[in-house]
Parts: sequence; C-alpha cells; structure tokens
Amino acid sequence: MTTDASARAIKPELLRTYTEDFNKDRANLIAADAAVSAGVLKAATDYRGVRALPRDFSIELKQGSITNQERSGRCWMFASLNTLRYELMHRWNLEDFEFSETYLFFWDAMEKSNTYLENVLRTLDEPTDSRLFEAINWGPSDDGGWWQMFAALVNKYGLVPKSAYPESENSRNSDDFKQYLNSKLREFAAELRRRSAAGAGEDELRTLKDEYMGTVYRICAVSLGEPPEKFDFFARTKDDAEADADGKAESCKCEDKSDAKACKCDKNKDKTGKDERPQIREIGITPLEFYKKYVPVDVNDFVTLANAPLKNRPFNQRYRIRFSANVAEAGDMEFVNVPLDVFKKAALDQLTAGHPIWFACDCTQFALRKDGFFDQSVVRVDQLFGTEFTGDKAHGLEYGDSPSNHAMTFTGVNLGEDGKPNRWKVENSWGKDAGEDGYYVMSDAWFDRYVTELIIRKEYLDDATRALLTTEPVELDPWQPLTRRCR
Repeated sequence: MTTDASARAIKPELLRTYTEDFNKDRANLIAADAAVSAGVLKAATDYRGVRALPRDFSIELKQGSITNQERSGRCWMFASLNTLRYELMHRWNLEDFEFSETYLFFWDAMEKSNTYLENVLRTLDEPTDSRLFEAINWGPSDDGGWWQMFAALVNKYGLVPKSAYPESENSRNSDDFKQYLNSKLREFAAELRRRSAAGAGEDELRTLKDEYMGTVYRICAVSLGEPPEKFDFFARTKDDAEADADGKAESCKCEDKSDAKACKCDKNKDKTGKDERPQIREIGITPLEFYKKYVPVDVNDFVTLANAPLKNRPFNQRYRIRFSANVAEAGDMEFVNVPLDVFKKAALDQLTAGHPIWFACDCTQFALRKDGFFDQSVVRVDQLFGTEFTGDKAHGLEYGDSPSNHAMTFTGVNLGEDGKPNRWKVENSWGKDAGEDGYYVMSDAWFDRYVTELIIRKEYLDDATRALLTTEPVELDPWQPLTRRCR
C-alpha cells in the first residue's frame, strides 16, 4: 500500500471531532476524573463484580505460609516448590515448611549459562541476526522458567529447606546479578564464535567453554553464596501427632478408647513448658537424599497440559519446543495441547483428590494485584473507556496480547449446584500484602480465557490424553514465545 504522507497523518479536523465528541458525553468526563485521580484499575473496579466473587470454596487445600518472590522472576520456581511443600507437609504432619528457592536459583543460573554456551556451539554458522540466534541470545540466564525446568533441576540437584540456604539480596532482587552474568555470557559467546571463525576445533572450543563456566560459578557464588553439599534438617510435627517407625507423623488414635488415662498421645500428657512434640532430625543429609526421602511425589510424574486454541497448534497433539532446556542433558520442554473441557476436568480431578496445581496465565489482564481478583466483571475497563474488549483466547495468544507471564498455584475451587466450577482459589508468591493474605480469587470465566498451562499428575489424565504421551512430538521453533515472568 502506497499513500502520501498527508493520508497517513492524524487529520486536525478529526482531532476536533474527537474532542467535541468526548466533551459532550458526561460519562467520559466522570471516567476521566476517576482515572486521572485514582488510576485506571481503581477507576474501573466494579463493586458488584467484587461481591460476586466471595472468598470461600467448597474444595480447599490447607497450605503453608504465603511465600514472596520479591523483585525476581522466580514465580515458576515458587509455584513449583509450593506444590511440593504441600505434599511434604501433609506427609510428615508439619504445621509449616518452605523449601529454599535460592538453592534452585543458583543451579538454574549455572545450568542456563551452560546451556546457552552449548547452544552457541550448536549454532556457530548462524548469523547473529537470524531469528534462531536472536531467540537463543535473548536472555542467556534470565530468571523465567517452567515446570519441566524445575523438574530437571530437582532431578539433578535435589532440594533443601530454606533454613539450609536462605534468601540473599541478589535472590530477592535479581536484576543486577543477572544483568552482569548475561553480559559476561554474551562476551563468551562472541569469543567462541570468533575462535571458531579463526579455525578452532570443537575440542578447543569446549575446553574454553569449561573455563568460562568457572567464571560463571564465581559470579553465582559471589552473588548468592555457595550452595550446601550437605545440611542438617530439624522439624517438629503437629501437637496431635506422633512419629511412626519411618518418621511419618500419625494422628492420635486415643479418642475412642474408654480409658483416656492410658492414652500416650501428647495432648493427654501433663503439660510443661517443654516442647515435647515429635521431632524429625537429619544430620549431614544431601539435597538429593532429602528430596528422595521427604518429598512424597516424583517430579517426573507430572505432565504439562496446554489449552491453546490455535489453528497451527491442533488439539490432542504432543509438542516439543526446540532450544528450550535449562539443563542441557535433560532435553527440551514438551506439552500436550488439549480442548478446554479436558483441560478443566484434569484440574478439577486433581484438586478434588487433594493435590494443588501449578498453572501459568497472563496475570496482567483484568486483574487487581493489590486486592486479589482475576475477573473481567471486576475490572470494567470496557465501561471506563466506553469500548468492548472482544478478543478471545486464540487472539490473545496469536497476537501476543495475553501470553503466559506468571505461574501460581491452585489450592481450591468452588462448585455450584450443578457441580461445575464458578471460582478458583489461587496461592500467589507476592507476599501477604498482595490479595487477601497472599491469596487471589479467580472467576471461572477468567480461567477459561487466560489460563494456558496446567501441571497435572499423570494419574488424573484421561486415557486419550495419557496415550498422547507416547506419540512422537511435533517440534516447534524456539522463537515461539517463552515469555518473561511477572514479578
């Protein structure tokens, strides 16, 4: 299309029409007063929508204290660890527990750096402005990630409690640490490509890469401190429990006994100031030993389900995204794309069975961060601006308007009289001051529109979906967006 400059410009006579139309409508003036004074989201908040989403749920899981990723892009890691700590707490009858997010953050930085340099070696003949190399070079060791990246780290490095490797200033606020790590990695990439162009062979380049990884380790260790190889673990079970021979805490079974004095449970003992709750103690345990002994689920028994209604991503198909691994030897990320009814049923089945769910969504759309709502009927920007927002899920994904940018955990759902969900309870990782004590409520309509990935235990997949896990995956190009995580 070729037109002259005047045809492309905003015409002055149209601007006069726009301002006349704006000022003669009283609703526009009221909306402008509210939005300019309070901001778009507050001005658009509909109290009727808020009242329609009460914070009670017919199915609700009892979780530990709310966590806080602070100024980092570790939501995927927090959501993953929150799903596992629930299982650990209830297996061992603990009041509360938190894994060390910093521990996996250290190893994720190391592994992403290694994989980036490996990918540079795989693409030495690619021009630096090719779409492939631009995708690889976008964020060599950025914070974001997905469940399968988490699983790869746990399989290789295990897990530790937060007491064994607490937060640091650079895990709470990772920008500076990752900025200079990424800068150094790109310098290394340029040198590897220069050496290759000068005739260096694979052995020489790989030796150089190994030297570079020593610098990467130093940057990570200076920023976060070195991770523990072994640690001591101590925990107390709840008051109404005693530990069995395997260390598992069991509830008191004396309630039905006629002779209450014969009961040996703590709650029937004479109380003193001493904490006599059963203890779990480990001396010098390794992170892998801790994971295998204390976490009652296998991170490999989960599947990524997607609901992406795109013509170029047909449903009931397994997909693999090239160049998407964080741990080089673990393989690229995969997902199964399924229709919404299959997607939602898997979520309901897993929650009903008493297990939380990792999920990813666009956390910015029709959302009140401070008050804790995800719902288009709460954030009425359509009324504020006087225009409908009609894009559907396919539009949001195809045009990049609503890509997945945040991971959280479902810990509850409310079922209506018809047995169908009408709202979902969401555990976030933005601290207790976000939402209501750290929890959000999501309407079912918002779930349908903006939730795009679920991590589901294989046992809660239907037979047809489970069968797809053995099919050959369709490979996707790496520039299919792996978006930045919301913080």
